[in-house]
Formats: sequence, C-alpha cells, structure tokens
Amino acid sequence: MRVVWQIAAVAAVAIIGGQCVAAVEGNPWLTLILGLLTAVLAVPVYRWVVGRTEHRPVTELSREGAGAGLGRGVLIGVALFGAVIANIAFLGDYEVDGLGSVSGAVGLLGFMAAAAVTEELLFRGVLFRLIEERAGTWIALTVTGVLFGLVHLLNPDADLWGAIAIAIEAGGMLAAAYAATRKLWLPIGVHFGWNFAASGIFSTEVSGNDTQQGILDAATSGPQLITGGVFGPEGSVYSVAFGVVLTAVFMWLAHRRGHVVPRRRRAARVEATTTVPR
Repeated sequence: MRVVWQIAAVAAVAIIGGQCVAAVEGNPWLTLILGLLTAVLAVPVYRWVVGRTEHRPVTELSREGAGAGLGRGVLIGVALFGAVIANIAFLGDYEVDGLGSVSGAVGLLGFMAAAAVTEELLFRGVLFRLIEERAGTWIALTVTGVLFGLVHLLNPDADLWGAIAIAIEAGGMLAAAYAATRKLWLPIGVHFGWNFAASGIFSTEVSGNDTQQGILDAATSGPQLITGGVFGPEGSVYSVAFGVVLTAVFMWLAHRRGHVVPRRRRAARVEATTTVPR
C-alpha cells in the first residue's frame, strides 16, 4: 500500500495546488505565490508519507546539498533548452521581435516550479524508485519514461510524437539524473530550468500547452521535425538528441558511482525463498 499512499499524498498537493493556480489565472503575482507554495508544501508532504510508509530517513530529499543540486539542475535545464533554441534559430525557424511580458514570466515562474516539484516527486521519487527496487535501474527508467510521455498526451495540443519525444528526452534524462545523484534536487532543478526557459524566457509552447508569455516576444515557424510544431520545441529532433546525450552522461555517472541497480533474477528470488536454514 505504500505506493498508493505516496502517490495519493503527492497527487493531492499537486491537484489542490493546480486548482488554486487555475483559479487565479491572469494574475501573475498570485500565480507566483500559489505555485511556489505548492512546490514548497509538496516536499514535506513527500518526506512525511515516505517516512511513515517506509520507516527510513528520506535521504533523496536530504537538506544537505539541496541548494547546490537545485542550482546545478536549473543551470543545466536552461542551458540545454537554450542550445535547442540556438539550433532552431540557426536554421531561421525561431525569431525574436523584441521584449515580451515580464509579468507573464513571473507567473510562469510559480507555475513551472509547482509542476517540476510535484512531477519529480511522483515520477522519480515514487514510481522510479519503487520500480527500481523490484526490476532494476534500466527497466525503471524505461517504464517511468513511457508513463511520463503518456501523461503528456493529456495536454491540449499534444500528439503521439510529442509524447514519444517527452518519454525519451525528459523521462529518461530526469530518471538518469536521479540515478546519478540518488537525490531528487538535481532532476527537480533540470525540470524547472528546462520548462521555465521554454516558457518564461524564450516564450515557446511547453508540451502542448500555450505558454508563450515570457520575457522575449518570439515565434517559431518551420518544419515540425525542427520546431516541434504546436507541441513546442520539446517535439524537436534537437531536444530528443540533446536529451539522449545527457541521459547517457548521467547514466555513465550512475554506473561509475555504483548507483545502477541490476535486474533481479527470478532464479535468485526462488532460491532465496526456498532455502532451508541449517
């Protein structure tokens, strides 16, 4: 039942926070406050429910190194999306017409913080971690990546290719970031940095959501394979390629640090349950 309780607790914070943010749509300052409040409250709720159901210290959210992990993650996320935009712009498919909406970016700051924290707690903190216990790191990475992509099909302008792209570039990369560090701070930072750069800085769609309200007044146009179309640059082949590269880097670090959990062999499980003590 621990999976049910953990998912229910974090999902409750995400749903209630999401409803509150939706209720103040159009007010960037209230969106900022409620979004940040949702993100902040989700962390102690996760710590509480995991501690109660697993009876252990919740090391994946330990305060030690939290700031550094978040900071590195945000820088990686912003730089990664910036590289995607730079490549699209090089082909002439992304153009900046001037400054956009600073207040819009303020609201997106809170909105994206809430999304990054609650999604990482659910997908990497609960699902990836518990699947990994049973099936190993690689299967957990694959399964949660697919689930992460499928969930994004619920977005307004989502399509199958967009879901596949998200599963590969984000689902895999963020799980690998957790595997490399065994902390949730880095994937939370990467997730937030990527999403905020996409919406709050470069004013592009995010996973099929219309979030073109950022600091730059810009537009993308061109082949869907390059720009991602209405799904946004996350559907670009550049995003997929960069995501795969970073996934490989994180998994290399995880392997080097001894963090890759092998797949349990059925025979070993059977032997363990049938051995008679002498």
